[in-house]
Amino acid sequence: MTTGKIIIDTDPGIDDAMAVLFAALREEFELVGLTSVFGNVSTDIATRNALVLGDLAGRDIPVAAGAPCPLVQALRRRGDDVHGVQGFGDVAPMTSDRAPLARPAAAFMAETVRAHPGEVTLCAIGPLTNLALALEADPAIAGKVKGVTVMGGSLDAGGNVTPSAEFNIWQDPHAADRVFSAPWDITLVGIDVTRHVVCVPEHFAALRGPAPKLGGFLDAAAQFYFERGRRAFGVASCRLHDPTAVIAMLRPDLFRFEEAGIDVVLDGDAAGRTHRSSDPGRTRLRVATGVDGEAVRDVFLQTIRSGF
Repeated sequence: MTTGKIIIDTDPGIDDAMAVLFAALREEFELVGLTSVFGNVSTDIATRNALVLGDLAGRDIPVAAGAPCPLVQALRRRGDDVHGVQGFGDVAPMTSDRAPLARPAAAFMAETVRAHPGEVTLCAIGPLTNLALALEADPAIAGKVKGVTVMGGSLDAGGNVTPSAEFNIWQDPHAADRVFSAPWDITLVGIDVTRHVVCVPEHFAALRGPAPKLGGFLDAAAQFYFERGRRAFGVASCRLHDPTAVIAMLRPDLFRFEEAGIDVVLDGDAAGRTHRSSDPGRTRLRVATGVDGEAVRDVFLQTIRSGF
């Protein structure tokens, strides 16, 4: 399957690193850029980490720094407890000799989409602020993208940061509401499915031999994730949230989808909750509701293990 040009909007993040490196290894993707956003870490750290991921992949992937805070609400707590203060668990911070682009993420997105109408998929695996800002700057891009894939939200699985909200949507519900109401083709891959794509330490340890550079890095970073799983679930495990969204673009046959308009609760205790809309005029999203979790996990592991 040829998926074409993609921009990954990311807040790296351990599972963001998994997703970006997976995409960089797959010849079906032409990874034309990374854009950074607050979320798991600050935007400054996210930008640094995105540059480092390009270096690890051996690719000169353009990186554009994005929004430092949500559109409306105050900045919420970050994902330090899940990803570590620097984003890659206990792996020491790394830097790149490369620098981010001079223009911000929203402008880079809009310019790239305009330059390649019908060819670019925006894949957002962090809060949706940059996508909302790109729409605000140039609403016409909604008709020029190939599609939008979002890792975020929950229909029936409850939340992972509050009882009802998933982390990425909770970080900027106003941005998510704007993105979900725009007239573009959106696929939503939320924790209804990503919670079923699970790895244990043995999976990542087995990557070190065949893929010492990338597998070794991911195994080292994932130890923080595994320890968090041990504390939260009583077993050392990690859920491949962000890689699952990228794999949904590549292997939609491994998923079950439904079409639904999605509303977002904007404030109060339920802020960030996503639910099926009763508004018949709401944009219809393609929402992942089922997954072959073992098959998705194996696609990820085999790609990292073999360099494709």
